Amino acid sequence: MAHGTLVDCMAPKEQRPELERKAAELPKVALNAREQSDLDLIAVGAYSPLEGFMGRKDYEGVRDTMHLANGRPWSLPIILAVDHDQAKSLHDGRDVALTDERGNALAILHLEERYQRDKAHAARAIYRTEDPKHPGVEYLFKRGEVLLGGTVDVLRRQEHRDFREHRFDPAETRKAFAERGWKTVVGFQTRNPIHRAHEYIQKCALEIVDGLFIHPLVGETKSDDIPADVRMKCYQVLLDNYYPKNRTLLGVLPAAMRYAGPREAIFHALVRKNYGCTHFIVGRDHAGVGNFYGSFDAHHIFAEFKDGELGITPLFFDHTFYCKQCVGMASTKTCPHDAAHHVALSGTKVREMLSNGVIPPVEFSRPEVAKILIEAMRQPG
Repeated sequence: MAHGTLVDCMAPKEQRPELERKAAELPKVALNAREQSDLDLIAVGAYSPLEGFMGRKDYEGVRDTMHLANGRPWSLPIILAVDHDQAKSLHDGRDVALTDERGNALAILHLEERYQRDKAHAARAIYRTEDPKHPGVEYLFKRGEVLLGGTVDVLRRQEHRDFREHRFDPAETRKAFAERGWKTVVGFQTRNPIHRAHEYIQKCALEIVDGLFIHPLVGETKSDDIPADVRMKCYQVLLDNYYPKNRTLLGVLPAAMRYAGPREAIFHALVRKNYGCTHFIVGRDHAGVGNFYGSFDAHHIFAEFKDGELGITPLFFDHTFYCKQCVGMASTKTCPHDAAHHVALSGTKVREMLSNGVIPPVEFSRPEVAKILIEAMRQPG
C-alpha cells in the first residue's frame, strides 16, 4: 500500500541564518504548546499533505466534510488562532514570525489569509457537542476567533530531552520498517498504560501483519491522564518481557490529544499512514472522553469514506477481557459467556487498587506494569 510523499517544511539549512535575521524584523505570533507540536509535525511530514496552517477553504472542508479543498481526506482542523487585536496588526500576503513563549523564532508563516471562525459550529461538527466540560470544546472556546492560514518554512525543531531514543520522524520509521523487511505494519495509538486487553488486540493484529508500531501520544493530555514518562516505563517493561523484539517498535507521537472521538480516530490513522503503517487498530471508544461518544462511533465513521480512500486499513476490535470459562483473553465477538465470567474492572476501581498498593488480577494487568503504576502513585505531588 502506497503511503504517499512526505511533505518537508523545514527551511534548507543554508537559508536558515538569513531567514532567522528576517524573522527578527517580522511581526510575531507566539505559539502555545499544542501549536508548537502541530508546527513540528507539519515540518517533518507527519501531517502530510498539509504544508502549513489551514486556510478557510481547507478549514471549512475539514470541518464540514472531513476533506481538504482538494478532496483529500482529513478529519481535524490544524489551525493557528489569534484574537482580533493581534489579527488587525497582521497583513494578508506578508510574512509573520512564529515563536515559542520565550520569543525564539521557530518558523516563518507566509500569511495568505485571516478569517473568522464560528466556534459553536466548529464544536458541534468536530466534537459533536458545545459542552465546555469536553476538553476539546473548552480549548476551542478559550482560543481566539481569527485563524491565520498559510504555508510555513520551519527554522527550528522543538527540543525534547525526554524519550530521545523513541522520537522518530516519519522518514525514519518508514526506513526502519523497510530495513526490518516489514511490508505490513499495524499502528497502535494510546494515551494510557497497556493492560491485558490492549496487549491481546495488539497481538491479534500482529498475527496478520509483519510488525507492530506502538506509538503512544506524548503531547498535551488532560491533567488527570497518567504522565507520559510513567506510561513509557510501562510500555518498555511489557516489550522487554512479553513481545517479540524483532517484530515490535516503540515510538512516541508528540501531538496533543484532542479527545475528538470518531474524528480523532480518522486523524490518528492518517498520521500513522504517514509514519509508514499499512494498518491501524481502532478499539472501543477510541480517543473518547466522558460519555460524549458511543462505544463504537469511532468504528462507524470509517464507513463515511470510500474503500481505499484513507490509504490505511482499520482493524476494529470489540470490548476485550479475560474470561474464566474460556480460560483466556477474549472479546464479545468470540466469547459466548455472560459478563459474570469476565474479569473486567472499571478505571475507578483500578486507580483505587493501585493507590492502595494492591496489584490488580493478572488477568487484567501484567504485575510489572501494576508495580510501575503503584510506585508512580506513591511519588509526592
